[in-house]
Amino acid sequence: MRLTVHMNEHRVGWLIYDCFADQFEFAYDGAWVASPVGFPLAPSLPLAPSRQSNEAHSRSVRIFFENLLPEGRALDSAALMYSVSKNNVAALLAVLGQETAGAIRIVPERASELPECEATPVLRHVRQAELSQRARERATLPFAIWDQKIWLSISGCQDKLAVYQDVAGEWFLVDGGLLVSTHILKPEPTNPLMAGLTSNEFLCMRLARAVGLDVAQVQLHHIPEPVLLITRFDRVEHADKVQRLPTIDGCQALGLPVCGKYERPFAHHHDPRDVRAGASLPSLFHLLDTAARPAAEKISLLRWAVFQVLIGNIDAHAKNLTFFSSSCGLSLAPAYDLVCGRMYVNEQVQETLAMAIGDAFRLEDLSAEEWMSFSRAANLSLRLVKRELTTLSSTTASVLERFWPKGRTPLSWLKSRRRFKWRAESCLRWHGPFPPERRSTWRWKLAIGQSLRAKDHTQPAFLTQRLAR
Repeated sequence: MRLTVHMNEHRVGWLIYDCFADQFEFAYDGAWVASPVGFPLAPSLPLAPSRQSNEAHSRSVRIFFENLLPEGRALDSAALMYSVSKNNVAALLAVLGQETAGAIRIVPERASELPECEATPVLRHVRQAELSQRARERATLPFAIWDQKIWLSISGCQDKLAVYQDVAGEWFLVDGGLLVSTHILKPEPTNPLMAGLTSNEFLCMRLARAVGLDVAQVQLHHIPEPVLLITRFDRVEHADKVQRLPTIDGCQALGLPVCGKYERPFAHHHDPRDVRAGASLPSLFHLLDTAARPAAEKISLLRWAVFQVLIGNIDAHAKNLTFFSSSCGLSLAPAYDLVCGRMYVNEQVQETLAMAIGDAFRLEDLSAEEWMSFSRAANLSLRLVKRELTTLSSTTASVLERFWPKGRTPLSWLKSRRRFKWRAESCLRWHGPFPPERRSTWRWKLAIGQSLRAKDHTQPAFLTQRLAR
């Protein structure tokens, strides 16, 4: 099988799969290599021919392109719809690859002769009443299947739908031509244990923007079921077309398979240092050494990591991190999928960080020693880490105090503050880099994530409304 890989109006190269040898190959187009806008798809797929063995090259190619596919039920639905094995990466890319995350467009070679600009886009209106019905029917009908076709080629396990939003705010499924999806719709999960996830994500995203982080634009709609609308940062709208921006996620940047998005991809062991084979924060920081602005990009990544701790996002894995890619190198894209995961911890979900801070995989195990270990492993200045911890913690605390009306603080918030005050002080009883006058910020840092876990305000309307301003 031979597939053509495009990036906007440019042909990047060809993806070749030998089903008998079960090997992949990717060959760059000479015009793309010679172009001033040409750049490698990923660090593991350099423009210049490498000295890798055929097996190693095949593994790198498969890992990169497999990371473009959806995960979980969406992948199962696509495999069933098109009667292919979900392990048949090449066949799934042939049917799902026309609109992926970023700018990559994958089409069979025989279909690549027609330029994208000559194709007529097909717009299919998605009315709110129909969307509401489909959201309720997800237990029997996968959310990504509309009109006997899969309308999703975005990685991730959550139910989502990629749509095009016109100037009137109407949503459409779009296929072909110069129009592509500009937004992503995420309904409430069907699992009752994950109730309130859309409001949770909306609150955390708006909170992140309020404290100065670069995050994707989000809106919370009720149809009447809550649906989170996310503006795609890898799309730029023009008068007559939508431009795709090249991006890669953390796993693609590190050359890791989908299962490597967690730092401990195999099992939770008593000694975490023995099984840490997946993506890690230090490896992501080292990746930015070759960025056009390495210092600025590392500060942005550090703030992203600190904020995950602030909100208790235990599922902040490598595929929840995206980089813009260009001939100048990698740069961090706006944050997304910011959720307080601690509120969903139960017998089925462990309270374990996707990527450790130092050797700490639990928020309760965080201490100044672990932050020191993290700064050394990531080759970051300890003063920089301390400054960002202090600044972002105090800023987040002041934002919450400003938007949380007096007298409406839930009892669970007060209890969690007392409990985490004791924990924070006990963790910091040592002679380390964090002076006593700064310990109050640690109390807030640990209290904020726990407070969001409280079941009595999973949908704090008064707070989300104020953050929306």
